[in-house]
Amino acid sequence: MIDPTAFRGRLLAALRVRYPDALDDAGVRLFHPVTGDPYTDDRRHLVATCRSIANFATGAVAGGPDWCVDAAEHGLAFLESAHRSEAGGYRLVVDADGEPVDRTRSAYGHAFALLAYARAAEAGIDGATTGLDATVDLLEERFHDGSGRLRSDCDPDWREREPYRGQNANMHACEAYVAAYEATDDRSYLERASRIARGIAVDLAAETDGLLWEHYTDDWEHDLGYNADEPRHRFRPPGYQPGHHAEWAKLLALLDRYDAGGAPAGGWAARAAELFAAAVDLGWTGDGFVYTVDADGGVLVPDRYGWALAEGIGAAAALAERADAGRVKATAGDGAADAGDDAVAVDADRFDRWRGRFVDLTDGYCGPAGVWFEKRLAPADGGDPVAPEPPAVEPDYHPVSAFFEHWRSGRLHEARRE
Repeated sequence: MIDPTAFRGRLLAALRVRYPDALDDAGVRLFHPVTGDPYTDDRRHLVATCRSIANFATGAVAGGPDWCVDAAEHGLAFLESAHRSEAGGYRLVVDADGEPVDRTRSAYGHAFALLAYARAAEAGIDGATTGLDATVDLLEERFHDGSGRLRSDCDPDWREREPYRGQNANMHACEAYVAAYEATDDRSYLERASRIARGIAVDLAAETDGLLWEHYTDDWEHDLGYNADEPRHRFRPPGYQPGHHAEWAKLLALLDRYDAGGAPAGGWAARAAELFAAAVDLGWTGDGFVYTVDADGGVLVPDRYGWALAEGIGAAAALAERADAGRVKATAGDGAADAGDDAVAVDADRFDRWRGRFVDLTDGYCGPAGVWFEKRLAPADGGDPVAPEPPAVEPDYHPVSAFFEHWRSGRLHEARRE
C-alpha cells in the first residue's frame, strides 16, 4: 500500500483549493472544475452543506490546519440557521439568505446531516455532539419505519410523498451511524448501522442474487420497474449501480473493523469482498465504472461517474486492511479486462492492486481547478468530462472520503507491521 501520508496530503489539498473562497457570507459555495469560479446559482442544497461540513471536519480529524475547523464551524452555522426548520427537520434547498426554496424533508439529506455532526464531533467542534444527539433522535422519530431502516422523503408536516423506500438514503444513514460511533465510541450507533447493512446488503440482496437493487415499495418489496423510463434520473436511476456496490463494500469492511454484530455467515468482510467483486464484474471498464446496468449485466447508462471511482479507492483500501488483518475469506477476480472470470483467493496485495488501478485514473476526473468533474462520458460518446449542474451537491466529498479511508487504513496496516 502506498505511504498513507501521501493520501492525507491529497485530502488536505482537496480542501485547500476550496478554502477560504468556498466560505460565502452564508453557507458554502461550490466551484466549477475548469474555471475554479463559484457557481452563480445562489441555491444551497442540504446535501452539499452537510458534505462540506463533513469534508472540513475530516481534515481536522486527519490533523489538518486550524482552518479546517473554522470552515466546518462556518458550515455548521449555516446548517443550523438556514437549513434547520423551527418546525423540525432540515429544509432541502435554501437560497444564500437562508430563505426556503424547497422544504422537502429528505431522508437522504437528513442522513448527511448526521454525518456532518458526527465528523464535527470527532473533530472536537463545540456543539457538534449536541447536534449529533438531536439528529439521531430526529431520525429515530421521523424516518425509521420499524424495520431498522429509513422511510422516504416527506413534506414539511412529515407526510410521506410517495410509497417508496430507497437503498441510497439508507446506505448513507449506515455511513453516518458508523461515523457517529467513531466520534463517540457508543456502540448503539454501530448497532443501528449494522441493522441497516444487514437489511439492505444481505437480506434484501439475497432476493436479487446478491446484488443491490436501488428501489423498493413502502413494505420493502423490490420495485424493479421504478423509474424505468428515466435511466438518467439524477438521484433515482433504475438498474444496479456498480459504484454503490463498491460503497457498500467499504461500509461493510468498516463494520468488520469495529466487530459490529449482526454479521452474515462468513462475516462482514467476506460479504464486503463479494460486493467489491460484483462492482468490478458489473461495471469496471478500465477507465472507470459504468453508472448503471441491468440484471443481466447489460449497460444502461455508460457514463463514468467520479464518485464511483472514488468509492472504489476507499473500498479497496479498507478491504486491503481487512485482508491484511486476516479477516477476509472470499474470492474476487484480478485484472481489468477479465475481472471475476478467474477467481482466486483474496489477499491484501490483490485489493491493493485494484486500489492502484483506480488511483491511476484520478487525474482524468480532476479538473484544472483541482475540483473533480461529476463524470466522464463513455468513449463512444466522446469521453468528455462533465461538470456538475447547480444546485450542485458534490463538494468533492467522495474523493475526500476516499483519501481519508486510504490514509487511516494505511496507518492501521503500518501499525500492524511495527
